[in-house]
Amino acid sequence: MLTVEQALHKILSEVSVLDIEVVPIMDSLGQVLAEDIISAINVPPLDNSAMDGYAVRAQDTRGAMEKAPRYLKVIDTVIAGGISKKEVTPGTAIRIMTGAPMPKGADGVVKFENTDEESQKKSAPDQPVTQVGICEEIKSGNDVRSAGEDVKKGATIIKQGTVIRPAEIGVMASVGRAAVRVIRRPVVAVLSTGN
Repeated sequence: MLTVEQALHKILSEVSVLDIEVVPIMDSLGQVLAEDIISAINVPPLDNSAMDGYAVRAQDTRGAMEKAPRYLKVIDTVIAGGISKKEVTPGTAIRIMTGAPMPKGADGVVKFENTDEESQKKSAPDQPVTQVGICEEIKSGNDVRSAGEDVKKGATIIKQGTVIRPAEIGVMASVGRAAVRVIRRPVVAVLSTGN
């Protein structure tokens, strides 16, 4: 009598790898990749804000502290999914939300908590913030996610031979893949004999 392991080995030694087919990524769950997945894009595609706050030039925050804020003129607001057409120049800032692309000229983000925005809103709730007090000094790159920080263009992100799970489908979708080369699923038939 054969053990399960021996039987499995005997069966697999008689089986060859099936043909390759191209399927939509959403239909590839559970299949085996027949190619390396290489990213054709950077993820994220642009430098973007890692926090809600103000996009600034780091040098404009030198010496800023709660007791001695550096005041900057607020020239625009950019939400996630939007792009500001304005440039951050000396003495200016752009209000920015998490995930929004960094505006030209800005090299750092100051979180809302490190500005006087909240106190301004309490004292004048109906007035837009046109000037903001920066209460901390930051360095260039502060709270900025760089283009390609998650995935660099040209990087191999999933290796051939990987079994595709929901995570792999998500990664392929994030780099713009709509279809993928996989090993064809076997067609299995059960022939029951005997009494």
